[in-house]
Amino acid sequence: MEKEVKRAIRIDPHDNVATAVEAVAPDEEVRISGSGEEITLAAREAVPRGHKVALAALRAGDHVVKYGEVIGRMTAEARPGDCVHIHNMEAIRGRRRSA
Repeated sequence: MEKEVKRAIRIDPHDNVATAVEAVAPDEEVRISGSGEEITLAAREAVPRGHKVALAALRAGDHVVKYGEVIGRMTAEARPGDCVHIHNMEAIRGRRRSA
């Protein structure tokens, strides 16, 4: 029986994360498409549907790029296939500043 490949979408070629279209379990293959090229990687940990999966090694302080825009900053390291969410990044888009 063939192993099921899960799907994720990368909107812009500059994105360093993709959005999981379906829940992904550790070690499952994920096919990333949508930005003109298709790549496949193995999930290193669970990635819930709608969450982000790292496409490249990211260090604390690195920008998280989605839709071709910076949406956050890494607070911890992530390797390709890791889930990127509030446990290892902080949003910087739409933050309000106090007066």
